[in-house]
Amino acid sequence: MAKTNPGRFFEDYTLGQVIEHAVPRTVGAGERALYHALYPARHALYSSDEFARASGLPQSPLDDLAAFHVVFGKTVPDVSLNAVANLGYGEGRWLKPVYAGDTLRSSSEVIGLKQNSNGKTGVVYVRTRGMNQRDEVVMEYVRWVMVRKRDVDAPAPEAVVPDLAKVIDPADLVIPEGLDFTGYDFDQAGETHRWGDYDVGETIDHVDGVTLEEAEHMLATRLWQNTAKVHFDATFRPDGQRLIYGGHIISLARALSFNGLANAQMIVGLNGGAHANPAFSGLTVKAWSEVLDKAETSAPGVGAIRLRLVATKGGAPFELKGEDGKYLPDVLLDLDYWALMPM
Repeated sequence: MAKTNPGRFFEDYTLGQVIEHAVPRTVGAGERALYHALYPARHALYSSDEFARASGLPQSPLDDLAAFHVVFGKTVPDVSLNAVANLGYGEGRWLKPVYAGDTLRSSSEVIGLKQNSNGKTGVVYVRTRGMNQRDEVVMEYVRWVMVRKRDVDAPAPEAVVPDLAKVIDPADLVIPEGLDFTGYDFDQAGETHRWGDYDVGETIDHVDGVTLEEAEHMLATRLWQNTAKVHFDATFRPDGQRLIYGGHIISLARALSFNGLANAQMIVGLNGGAHANPAFSGLTVKAWSEVLDKAETSAPGVGAIRLRLVATKGGAPFELKGEDGKYLPDVLLDLDYWALMPM
């Protein structure tokens, strides 16, 4: 029997299958430093223990997307090692902050399967949960990924596509225990714009850009222990290029959004997301946002704001889809999320 793991192919998944992912990982302050070295991340709550304590938290948590990457990375050997592409996200919620010293592990359930018409690939839908050392669920999300078939003649499973909520109800967002923005220091945060200053329908050009470097994306992918072949092996794709991990684009765009959304401190909900076009080293990533909705919360001084975050290859801001309804070639990412902001 072979000792190595070739990864699962589309026909290896069954509806309702539960996969416990290796390997648990203890995160430390080094994760935060590396995250901030890779991305121009400057949100105050994730940069300063003192700012976090003044906001009612015991210390500065690990960046919400860094926690997402750690949880996501655990799933790759079992879900997307043989992926063609990660297609989208939905129903994501951050349920508890992750702090230095926490140990994270992941578990996924297959909730949907659909073979593609070419018979060579299929789409696998999984709901993933990340747990800490106390078996508390710190986050959960659904993602769907296109996976190769091992045997093109293998029969197609009955197609099951899960019915996912398009938007997480604000009442279902989990606010970290103790979070209090009534004494929020806008000077230290970097901008004066608060929840009431944003209007639904408003668009924000984040102005700045970052050119993708091969070394940085490789470091990030290793950091999150993401083993998908398309990110490492240049011979795995017909064009001979290593695909940039989609999470790398998400974190870059989120960091760029600081300029104009510095007070959108914590991501607590992921309504949906799509990697519209592939990204490769040498591209310059820019970002813009649109305010989709706003909601009050029960936490003192804390409002929720729903944002669309779009990353582009440096194209004109505020252009997303063509007349045919398809994403424009310059669009890399379309992400719909809820964030917490001082009122």
